[in-house]
Amino acid sequence: MRVYTVHVRPSPSGEADVVLVKEGFCWPALLLPLLWGLWHGLWRTCLILALAGLALGLVVEAVAASEALEAALGVAYLLAAGVFANDLRRWELGRRGFRLAGVVSGPNREAAERRLGEEQPELFRAGGPRPTIPGWGPPPPLRATGLEDGLWP
Repeated sequence: MRVYTVHVRPSPSGEADVVLVKEGFCWPALLLPLLWGLWHGLWRTCLILALAGLALGLVVEAVAASEALEAALGVAYLLAAGVFANDLRRWELGRRGFRLAGVVSGPNREAAERRLGEEQPELFRAGGPRPTIPGWGPPPPLRATGLEDGLWP
């Protein structure tokens, strides 16, 4: 059984964007971390991974590490990318306005989506009611600052 976290971002039209993210190790991120990040549109994550790889390379060069240590650090970098990739994806989704709506499991992704559709059909109904997410209410009213008229306070 695979476990997926369900992330939802309601839109004003009543439809919701739903993203399922697998729990656990991410093999594509282990093998090609930057391409994995670009595939999912995770620009900040790609930048973090690239800077971490660059910093690791600079440290290895600065301390004149042996080839064995350099290889071990490279493997550790790739393992860390595989272990934390899905967590970084959840972090990016949170920054984009997605909220954790629950957890669903299934033998594969399609079965998990089907199960989610059976348990929460309002997530997939076009024009249906907005999904109920705990702690998610209407946006707070805007404060009058004068900026809305193009005036500085």
